[in-house]
Amino acid sequence: MMLLALGVSFSAFAALSLAMEKHQLDLHGKQAAPLSRRRQWSVLGWVLLGVAFGLSVVDHGWAMGPVLWLGTMTIAGLLLAFGLYPWKPRWIAPAALALPVLGLVVALV
Repeated sequence: MMLLALGVSFSAFAALSLAMEKHQLDLHGKQAAPLSRRRQWSVLGWVLLGVAFGLSVVDHGWAMGPVLWLGTMTIAGLLLAFGLYPWKPRWIAPAALALPVLGLVVALV
């Protein structure tokens, strides 16, 4: 479940970064999406962070769940931050789609 929470957290931060005009330009290299689309990205990011919190609490309870959630958010944020600037940011969108699926497969196995 921890890998699933990590994948969902990464996807949440990717969605939150797409809600910013600057990061859309970094990722797509073209004009940013309209404000309504950026708001949708923002809402999706916050919902996914809530899902990651729920996964962490269900897996480890109220004592350790929030701690695990903060840890997965830290790791996901660092991965995204290092991916956006020094290297080519084109891998972020495919990773944001693939990591939750990979985490779900690992959690089910």
